[in-house]
Amino acid sequence: MKTASLTTATLALAGLCSAASATVVNRGITEAEVIAAQAGWCKALVSISQTGEKSGQPAAKALAEKVIDSAYGYQMGTVLFKPTLTTAPQTFRTTRAGALAYFVGGDSNFPKDTGFALKGWTKCESKNAAMFIAGDSATTMGNVMITDKGGNVTTVDKTWKFVKDDAGRLRIVVHHSSLPYQAK
Repeated sequence: MKTASLTTATLALAGLCSAASATVVNRGITEAEVIAAQAGWCKALVSISQTGEKSGQPAAKALAEKVIDSAYGYQMGTVLFKPTLTTAPQTFRTTRAGALAYFVGGDSNFPKDTGFALKGWTKCESKNAAMFIAGDSATTMGNVMITDKGGNVTTVDKTWKFVKDDAGRLRIVVHHSSLPYQAK
């Protein structure tokens, strides 16, 4: 026996439901959106750093809170964040508070954090080695080059995974950062 699949359109034609009740959300991610999100992250890092220098840590913290809330997916659940310069037992920052402490310090629950974003960064650039986009998620791997006010460039290995939230905005749900391996 063959069973028929009833779609919203079929039901609407039969008068059993309103076609207006159908909600379709396209959460497909484009390469351009990912590159824009990475550039936005870099711009935000420099902005937090400059705000810290001009207006102090409290102002940088307020900006960092806004950045974290708009760029990361902590409001969606756990974010898998492994910052560059963290040590056990607080290596991983799966909470918003942990991420904020890493970026701007000042949290007694994270006493080793001095504020990575407060290091006088003047420029930040992301360069992908590869990008993998599968519908509603995108993963990137590559380098982020960050320049300090002395012109010194620090290169970090960076892996990001992005998903779209219910409003269609990209959110970072995985952020792994490490210094490149140096043979001894």
